[in-house]
Amino acid sequence: MDISVYHSSSLGNLYRIDDLLLEAGVPIKEIKKCLDYKLHQITACLISHEHGDHGEGAKDILKAGVDIYTSKGTADALGLSGHRLHILGHGKQIKVGAWEILPFNLVHNAAEPMGFVLLKGQDKLLFVTDTKYVPHRFKGLTHIMIEIDYDTDILRENVYRKGVDVVVGNRVIRNHMSFKTAKGFFGANDMSRVREIYLLHLSAKNSDAQKFKRELEKLTGKPVYLKSAG
Repeated sequence: MDISVYHSSSLGNLYRIDDLLLEAGVPIKEIKKCLDYKLHQITACLISHEHGDHGEGAKDILKAGVDIYTSKGTADALGLSGHRLHILGHGKQIKVGAWEILPFNLVHNAAEPMGFVLLKGQDKLLFVTDTKYVPHRFKGLTHIMIEIDYDTDILRENVYRKGVDVVVGNRVIRNHMSFKTAKGFFGANDMSRVREIYLLHLSAKNSDAQKFKRELEKLTGKPVYLKSAG
């Protein structure tokens, strides 16, 4: 399984797993550049929700001839339509090319946010971004790509001592995953077959990337890779 992380932050998200794109949160020109102008190699694009840093390039991806798979709520919010748009149902597994894709619900301030399990051969990848927590458990995962946005102590310090707006801080807490919550997720799931863990969408101000990596590698016994903007 070939995993490429091109953009992973509140400024934009774009990932490639073999012939699939996950998210289209940057302009189409940037998407083409990241793909070395080989958009024709992409079978489909999955979009988790409608926020601009995840769906900005969605309409242009469709116009370029790439099929998009997403929830109805996300499609409606982004104004997507046409024969290349495919609506996913929570918990309803579908086949896309060589992939089996299982979408599931997440907890975020969006119309109908989704995470995805991607299965191909012996590989089973979990993709989760922009959610307060993961309301499901998984077995047999080989790869995990997951958002850990903030550390509660750092966020609290920033709010009370460095002037970060309380409203902004509360919105982060309600809609994104904390490091504490992430550790609970890893502790509650089957990690026996996991080979790689990718941490996505880390906050530039409210996270401690090296702490996250160090503690999660100790907790899981697996290699952890840090992925941020660019």
